[in-house]
Amino acid sequence: MGRAFEFRKARKLKRWSSMAKTFTRIVKDISVAVKDAGPNPESNSRLRAVIQNAKSANMPKENITRAIKNASEKNTENYKEVIFEGYGPHGIPVIIECITDNNNRTVANIRSYFNKCNGNLATSGSVEFLFTRYSTFKIQNNVDRDVLEFELIDYGLEEIIDDNDNNQLIIYANFDSFGEIQRELEKRDVIIISSGFERIPNNYKDLKEDQKRDIDKLLEMCEGDDDVQNVYHNIGNS
Repeated sequence: MGRAFEFRKARKLKRWSSMAKTFTRIVKDISVAVKDAGPNPESNSRLRAVIQNAKSANMPKENITRAIKNASEKNTENYKEVIFEGYGPHGIPVIIECITDNNNRTVANIRSYFNKCNGNLATSGSVEFLFTRYSTFKIQNNVDRDVLEFELIDYGLEEIIDDNDNNQLIIYANFDSFGEIQRELEKRDVIIISSGFERIPNNYKDLKEDQKRDIDKLLEMCEGDDDVQNVYHNIGNS
C-alpha cells in the first residue's frame, strides 16, 4: 500500500491545488454530513471528520461555522451523493464520487467526459469490485507507532505508513471501522489532521506514456467538474 500512497498523493496534490475549489467541495461534504446526522460534531463523527479536513485545508473558522449553519437551515436536502463507474481508454477502471444538487446535469457531464475520451460508463457494481474501500486517518507523527498499531489492531486497523515529507502517519483501516478508529484516536489524544475514505485498487496497471496521456485527459475532465469529489483508478505509474 505504500507504493499506492505515493501515486494517490501526487494526484491529490494536483487535484486540490485550487483553494476555492477545495472549499466548495468541503462545504458540500459539510452539507451531506449535517443532513445525515445533524449539526453537532460531538455526536456526528462524519461532520467532526469534515471539520478536521477543513482546518487542514486552512479553511477559515467562520466559513466552517457558516456552512454548518446554512446546512442546518436550508438547501441540505438538495444535495445527494452519486457514484459513477466506468472504463476509460485502454480499459482503465474509474470510479467517480459526486455530490450534486442536479443529478441530470451531473450524469450528462460525466457521460460526455467518457464519450470524448473513448471511454464508457458502466452499470453499478461493474467496477467497484476492483477496489477495496478503506477508512483513512492522517495523524501527526509524534506517537509510538508500534504501540499504536498494537492498540488499534482489534479495532480494524490494516496498516500504518509514513508520510515523511510532512512528518505524518497515514492510518488505513477497514471501511466499517471509521467510527471506532476515530474514537480510539481521540481517546488517546492523538491529533487527527484529516480523515475520510479511499478506494484502493486491488491491482495496478502500468501504461505507456501515450496511453497515460489518453487516460489523464479523462481524469482531468472529471476532477475539474464542480460536482466531483473524488476520482479513483488503477494506473500504476502515474
